[in-house]
Amino acid sequence: MEHRTVYLDNNATTPLHPEVKKTLIEGLEIFGNPSSMHAFGREAREKIEGARKNVATFIGAAPEEILFVGSGSEANNTVLSLLRCDSTSCACALSQRPDLITTAIEHPCVLNTARNLGRNGHKVHYLKVDGYGRIDLDELARTLSPSVGLVSIMTANNEIGTIQDIKEAARLTHEAGALFHTDAVQAVGKIPIDVKNLDVDFLTLSGHKIYGPKGVGALYVKKGAPYCPLILGGHQEFGRRAGTENSLGIIGLGKAVEMRALEMEAEEKRLLEMKKALKDGIATSIPDVLFMGHPEHSLPGTLNVSFAGAEGEAILLYLDLAGIAVSTGSACASGSLDPSHVIMATGVPVENAHGSIRISLGRENTMDDVAYVLEKLPPIIARIREMSTVYRRK
Repeated sequence: MEHRTVYLDNNATTPLHPEVKKTLIEGLEIFGNPSSMHAFGREAREKIEGARKNVATFIGAAPEEILFVGSGSEANNTVLSLLRCDSTSCACALSQRPDLITTAIEHPCVLNTARNLGRNGHKVHYLKVDGYGRIDLDELARTLSPSVGLVSIMTANNEIGTIQDIKEAARLTHEAGALFHTDAVQAVGKIPIDVKNLDVDFLTLSGHKIYGPKGVGALYVKKGAPYCPLILGGHQEFGRRAGTENSLGIIGLGKAVEMRALEMEAEEKRLLEMKKALKDGIATSIPDVLFMGHPEHSLPGTLNVSFAGAEGEAILLYLDLAGIAVSTGSACASGSLDPSHVIMATGVPVENAHGSIRISLGRENTMDDVAYVLEKLPPIIARIREMSTVYRRK
């Protein structure tokens, strides 16, 4: 098979959908400030409100429950920051319930915000996960108390793809009188999400994970839920997120969501077929492998696999030379030698965590891509293992 390029890192970011790209090019002419009352401003406002309606419809919300933000990280920070709001100047109503419950496998934007809360007097409870990356709902029920004001649990994990039972977690949280937030950045656009059915108070999504532009996201805030702005200033976004709106990014996000509504169902089935072919092919052609994540409750395009005796970074680099882009489960690329906090939380040995890679399929991938990976990966693993001083085939 000839050399080709295969992008398999769609959980990190996605290429622009062709229709989104077209919409962005057309949107370059829309430069008016959406807050201005003249025709140029009204044109921008109309496009923004159309995008808001698209996002709301896609997740089962009302348009006024959708706030546009700069990223998923900003949205998550906004919600968690409700716990440290000065109640003397804001009616966010959490001053008497300052504690947080989250999980050990959240995205760093949640974990680092949680740690910051902990350093400033808030008690933070980190729920453990099982070997598949799922939380124990009984542990959640036991941990909830009158001092807990907020529970934040991601819908689907970015590294191993495991999906949580968000509806039941939200039910338990509300029974205890607390608010519930879910980081759904990896889930929205890949699996059906309905905020009313899940009964969450807050939900985060991001544009660049669903074939939209970077630098734009959205936060769902249930009508009546307490809220305090993270960014203060003007009246934009119903007075909840100051700053002139990123009109072009929002327009692109609105189009990306529109295309997800049309394509997601068929794509989910296709990704599952490719994922199964890839998993079966790896299992039969390479010995001593360990697949991470839940076998059933998992994102259709996410496959995390560990190879005994092979470092994830070495695998990534060899695959990159072959034109294949994946990501590693280790944090070495960010300047740390620590393995992935997500994989370690599942209880696997540290060697397995260091030897893992994440393959995340997307709308542009084909079975030919799967075949190419299955051609290139086995000899790469064999070559790395031959150089290993610790690997011994079982």
